[in-house]
Amino acid sequence: MQDRTKLVILVVVSLVFAALFICIGLNADNYHYFLSRRAPKVIAMTLAGIAIAQSSLTFQTITNNRILTPSIMGFDSLYMLTQVLVVVLFGGMSFYSVNAYANFTIAMVVMLGFSFLLFAFYFRGQQRNLMVLLLLGVILGALFGNVASFLTMLMDPNDFATLQSNMFASFNNINVDLVYLTAPLLIVVAFLLFRMHRTLDVFWLDQDNAIGLGVDVRKTTRNVLLLSAILISISTALVGPIMFFGLLVTNLTREWFNTFRHRTLLFACSAMSVCALLSGQWVVEKVFNFGTTISVVINFIGGVYFLTLLIRNKVV
Repeated sequence: MQDRTKLVILVVVSLVFAALFICIGLNADNYHYFLSRRAPKVIAMTLAGIAIAQSSLTFQTITNNRILTPSIMGFDSLYMLTQVLVVVLFGGMSFYSVNAYANFTIAMVVMLGFSFLLFAFYFRGQQRNLMVLLLLGVILGALFGNVASFLTMLMDPNDFATLQSNMFASFNNINVDLVYLTAPLLIVVAFLLFRMHRTLDVFWLDQDNAIGLGVDVRKTTRNVLLLSAILISISTALVGPIMFFGLLVTNLTREWFNTFRHRTLLFACSAMSVCALLSGQWVVEKVFNFGTTISVVINFIGGVYFLTLLIRNKVV
């Protein structure tokens, strides 16, 4: 089966589940209400899926490592810590907490600053050790998560109630204003990443070879880190943290599609991510009747797959 056919299949399946989400139960009396509730939900899952897929794929490319993702490096935990600090410093009903635009801007600025620090650390000196970078990211992610948990225990119950919706992945409480804000931003970031697809292809040859072929590795790595931070901000702001989802969809895409070209992989990974989110959430709602959440299933499967990759790489 050709890669183009596989991509078409993923897109068609995504459209089918999007139609199921939006159209089931609509009639002439209630379609205004249900469309206002369902359409933003589908759009948010689509935007989050694309953001997670593209940030994870490009992040793995610049680090030349299939187990690294922005989530594993602590970006999700940093986002949650930022949300907690905003509530602690300004209050749960403050402008910075209630206003979606201000809150998202603060979180994105913090994550961009964290990306700059990672970039500075990674290119410090002549030796660049990816395992040290991975260890640093895991430690910082654990630190951010523990500090956020500690602060929530000291928080006023009313402030905690306003924060709780942002602490877990959820597809049922979508902020419509945030959907309309992040959609144009995601389009711009995705376009910028797509313009870099030829440069990212060269990164498959390792950074030393990329430098020999005229690629500005420092500039490309910096740009990808910054764009990844924006994408993770978008996905976490829309649906919450899903730690292993990026790892899962990127590796499945690389195994299913027989190509190394990012021109294809960026679209393929995005399509697989959207397809997985829409189909998984539909099954959770309609088949399991909200008996579980898709984030729990994804983190369980992704965690097992992550361990499998580690064992496989160690054996090889």
